[in-house]
Amino acid sequence: MEISAAGRLEVRITTADVGKRVSVRRLSEPGVAGEKFTDTVGVLTSWTDGVLLITRKSGECVRVAESTLVAGKVVPSAPARRRGPATSYEELARVAARAWRPVESERLGGWELRAAGGFTRRANSVLPLGDPGLPLDEALTAVRRWYGERGLPAYVQTATGAEGTQELLCAELERRGWVREVTAEVWTGGLAPVADLAEGAGVVLSREADEAWLARYRRKGVSDVALRVLGSGPSVWFATVPGAGTTGTTDATDATDATDAPAAIGRCVVDGRWASFAAVEVDPARRRRGLATAVMAALARRALDEGASAAWLQVETDNAAARALYARMGFTVHHAYHHYREPGDAGTL
Repeated sequence: MEISAAGRLEVRITTADVGKRVSVRRLSEPGVAGEKFTDTVGVLTSWTDGVLLITRKSGECVRVAESTLVAGKVVPSAPARRRGPATSYEELARVAARAWRPVESERLGGWELRAAGGFTRRANSVLPLGDPGLPLDEALTAVRRWYGERGLPAYVQTATGAEGTQELLCAELERRGWVREVTAEVWTGGLAPVADLAEGAGVVLSREADEAWLARYRRKGVSDVALRVLGSGPSVWFATVPGAGTTGTTDATDATDATDAPAAIGRCVVDGRWASFAAVEVDPARRRRGLATAVMAALARRALDEGASAAWLQVETDNAAARALYARMGFTVHHAYHHYREPGDAGTL
């Protein structure tokens, strides 16, 4: 907190600091037990009618009455990262987009409108990297029209918590009634440590998601459109740990003869220095046996062979088991991302 030479707390932020990262201290709400003060750190996304709106790294929006402020200051927008490969939000966002391509897309200025028949929000949402070239309300009207023509609800994918993320856009969407449905996090880490974790014996690698792999995939009834999305990316690999009914060899063709779902699966896309991990799933009856680690290690070794050195993945905020696993592998949180659904539309993906 800002403290004057006389030892007093001071408020050293104004409405001119909207869009900057700030740290504020306010009086706790009357009647609330515990500390007298509450501290909040995040991006100051608005300051109107005596109320500050601060968006935290997680995307949570905190409203602070100006009358309760006792201290405040602008803080660095990009705190030093202690671990993980150096990267920007924009670089990761573009790499992530190439690893999960839609079947149809269209540019709206710096925004990309993406559609894939409703298969996942990521492939059926706007990726706003830049200016849409229109006032925001006009851009959102164009977005709703584009998705409406395809029989899909309109979604906008945003991010918070890193330099160059979209806290201001999040606040504007919420002000217009858009509903945040999903929050997840993008984690990054070194690739070599993952490759060294396990030998990965019995892991089958293939260029295609065959019937055996799809039998374990959590999204059942995968369509041709979904297969196109799953197979999209610069260099895509699918990993399978055969179940009791598979041969258990390392010949990828054998996996198609499975009589039951594999014990574990995973997907990796290699794109330059980056390897992305996704769809790492394990038979519930065989969890905590190192199968997820074996899958990721086998994929990591293949990615290293193709020249990658860094890794990223996404994990939902309430998936405690996955978060613990990835933390042990050396991954750390880079930023949070969110999907906002258009107001008044009951449909979801």
